[in-house]
Parts: sequence; C-alpha cells; structure tokens
Amino acid sequence: MFRILILPLLGVASFGFVPRIRPSMPDGRIVGGKEATIEDHPYQLSFQIFNSHICGASIISSKWAVTAGHCVNLSPQYYQVSAGNKDRSNGTLYDIRRIIRHPQYNVAAIDYDIALLEIDGEINLGRNVQPLKLGDKEPPAGRLVNITGWGALSQGGLSTRDLMKVTVPIVEHTICERAYKFVNNITSRMICAGYYDKGGKDACQGDSGGPLVANNTLYGIVSWGLGCAKPRYPGVYSNVANLRPWIKEITGV
Repeated sequence: MFRILILPLLGVASFGFVPRIRPSMPDGRIVGGKEATIEDHPYQLSFQIFNSHICGASIISSKWAVTAGHCVNLSPQYYQVSAGNKDRSNGTLYDIRRIIRHPQYNVAAIDYDIALLEIDGEINLGRNVQPLKLGDKEPPAGRLVNITGWGALSQGGLSTRDLMKVTVPIVEHTICERAYKFVNNITSRMICAGYYDKGGKDACQGDSGGPLVANNTLYGIVSWGLGCAKPRYPGVYSNVANLRPWIKEITGV
C-alpha cells in the first residue's frame, strides 16, 4: 500500500512517492554517503526560509541559482541562500530578489520540477563559492555522478549540520520507467540515478533542489523518489539538459 504524503507548507501532494523535502523537519543527511568539503563542492547552496534549511540549490552564475520547483511556494522575501560553508548555518547569506518556477511545473506529477533564484545583488565568488557548468546532454546510463546536500540519513532520519556526498550511477531511462510505472510517469524532464538492485545510497528529504553533478557540470536537480535508497526505486532528478533552453532564456547562462 502506498502512503499519501501531504506537505502543506510548500503545496506538495504525492501519491506513493516522496519529494525530497521535509518542511517540518528539514535537516538530516544524504543516505549512504560521507562528509564532504565545500572546497570540493563550492557550487552548493543551502536554500533557507526563516533561517532554517529546507532545500539545496546550486550556483550557476553570480546572479542566479537553481533549485527544485517544489521547494518554492512563497514570496522571495521569505527566502535566503547560504553559500561557502559545509555547515549550512555558517555560510554567507544572500537574499532572493526573484523566483521563477517553470511555467509548466506540475505539482501532481512533479514534472518540470525546477525554479530559478535571482540573487538580490551578486554572490561573491571565490575559492569556496563557484558556479557550475550546465549539462547540454543527458549523461549515459552507468555514468557515476555525485549528489550533495544536508538531507536525511534515512526517511525521517536524524540530522547533521555538515554537507554530505554520495556517488551513484545513472539508471537507464527505460528501467526507471518500469520501476515507477505504478507510481508516477518518468518523463523526458527526469533522469534517474542510484544502485537499482541493492539501493542503500540516495538523496533523501532535505536534499531537494540540490545538485547531481559530474565533472563540475550540473546534470540533475534532486526531485523525488519512492522512499529513500530503496532497491528498485532509484532517485528521480530534474533533467537539466532537457530544461537547458528554458534556463538560458531566463538567465542568459
């Protein structure tokens, strides 16, 4: 039996799957990963509301960051991003001037799950604060990618203040479609990653909006999944290559 998860603060309802966000208990850590340094992941942001971490985000220029569409539902003045520190509470804070969620975002299907954050002013770039390149091609099945964030150790799990990282392979699109065929459609705006047969490594609640990266290139945005790190249910990510034209149209990046 699938559980219905209602997230009223952000206006998300899901049937059998879990957007990787937990507004009432937003912190935690990556499942099956290890501690990471901000020097190795200088693009990572903590997306915050009322000084509390709710999602990840990624720097794509000094003026723009990107997160998941299901992470945003309020006016920009309620949000900030924290940059440049593996401790989500000790980074440099930047206000948000404008939030642009994809106009075709579908809350029920969690499709087109992307939002752009225009920074009020500019992010001060440096050794620990750098933008990512944006992927133009979807990574092939089997390609190892890194996921970072402050999400849960397990579904509903314990919290940590330090950035975590996990490395998983991209899952063939048709395999992911079959895995989720009774749960939700896997569209061309989505890519999947994880250890399909054994599970054990994944993003989880609180990681939403964060980066899926290889070679300093952003290929995915943490979006949703059935539970966290379960065998045969890989994590689902917004497909940056598919959404690239829209990102460029808005940001010029």
